Amino acid sequence: MTRFPLGVWPTPLHPLPRLSEALDCPPIFVKRDDLSGFVLSGNKARPLEYLVGAALAAGADTLVTGGRTSSNFCAAAAAAAAVAGLDCHLVLAADPFSLVPLALAFGAVVRSTTLSGSGIDREIEAVAGKFRAAYPIPRGGSTPVGAQGFAAAAHELDVQLRERGVEPSAVVCAVGSGGSYAGLLSGAAELGWPWPVVGASVSRPLEEMRAALASLGAPLVGTPLFGAETVRLVDCVGPGHGLIDSAHRELMVLAARTAGLLLDPTYTAKALQLAVAVARRSGGPVVFWHTGGTPAALATLMEGTSR
Repeated sequence: MTRFPLGVWPTPLHPLPRLSEALDCPPIFVKRDDLSGFVLSGNKARPLEYLVGAALAAGADTLVTGGRTSSNFCAAAAAAAAVAGLDCHLVLAADPFSLVPLALAFGAVVRSTTLSGSGIDREIEAVAGKFRAAYPIPRGGSTPVGAQGFAAAAHELDVQLRERGVEPSAVVCAVGSGGSYAGLLSGAAELGWPWPVVGASVSRPLEEMRAALASLGAPLVGTPLFGAETVRLVDCVGPGHGLIDSAHRELMVLAARTAGLLLDPTYTAKALQLAVAVARRSGGPVVFWHTGGTPAALATLMEGTSR
């Protein structure tokens, strides 16, 4: 499959001794996709390498994607399109937090919509149909093509774990639109990992998320293994999508002060909270996959808002 290079790989795998000690839990390691090296894209660089590669291979001259104005994926897609010499059109629904100025700086054309959820995906397809050679990408880049980025990431982590001599009790990753998690499940199946890949579902009901994962082709979804010890999906929506409570905020501050980690309110604060719970329950080390979200993390910490 064609891959258009964007990120700097492998991203580091670091122990978090002071954070683990402060939380009184077994060792937590962090997979630093917030340091992916492509603008502020975080883990979004991984699917975009395959999506942009597929667009170029198909002869496309335009990327069309969308989501909320707060979408880090959309801003990253605009940057990736600029690097690849493609036009970029974004279909965006209003959100209190906005990365639109960043997307515009990369040359994207922004179209507003009042639709939400799958309605945005349908509008992406409609907009793409207006161009001669457009490549439509649903919200979050969650397609079987995009998921290949995280299947490769599982192999990357596997090498790092073996080099460190670490066998985790679990790998924990935030789950939004499902592409990253589906890719991790695929990679885990290829590698035969004996530990679970635990998904912190931060936006969708679990049944809807299971259906989305199955459509993305994760090989363990829909089998007897799904929901057992090999693969687990946990409801971590909490107060709502992109909303945090006092416990999340305290964890954000603690991670900043003990590990220099910036956590965002939509994904990483909730995923780290779950990683801590998994470590305490299992009694063994846990890998927390830091997916990024630096702009939202900075806005939340500096403004002191509880989004």
